[in-house]
Amino acid sequence: MPTLPWVTPYQAGPDTTHAFVMASRFEVRSLKDVPRFFWKSLSAWGQVRKAPGALGASLEARPFGRVFYTLSAWESRDALYTYARTEPHKSVMTGLRATMRDSTFTFWEVPVDGLPVDWDDAKRRLEAQARAGAPDGHGTAH
Repeated sequence: MPTLPWVTPYQAGPDTTHAFVMASRFEVRSLKDVPRFFWKSLSAWGQVRKAPGALGASLEARPFGRVFYTLSAWESRDALYTYARTEPHKSVMTGLRATMRDSTFTFWEVPVDGLPVDWDDAKRRLEAQARAGAPDGHGTAH
């Protein structure tokens, strides 16, 4: 599946100079878990496109590699965490934990005029986070 292109649900307000960015990498345990993960991730994708404070998002699926990537930018950390705790995202992530082999998350800030975020940069950051094995960055699901 090709990468779902960067969408911009909301423009940053005049007082928002920086965006809070999150990139994630999910690897499911087996190919039989791919369809379920993919369909569930689409409901979360639909939610992010309407989530307050979402400044942009993209999704990349590599189904035969059992890997899924997300990349999103938010007006604040609170906006991201509110989205993560809201349905359907909350139930999707809880319901998919048993199918996960591995997950990595990384967070950083960029100037809003630096959006959209570059996938290559995001993947480099994810790889560094996975190598570091930081408690909040590797093997956890939010």
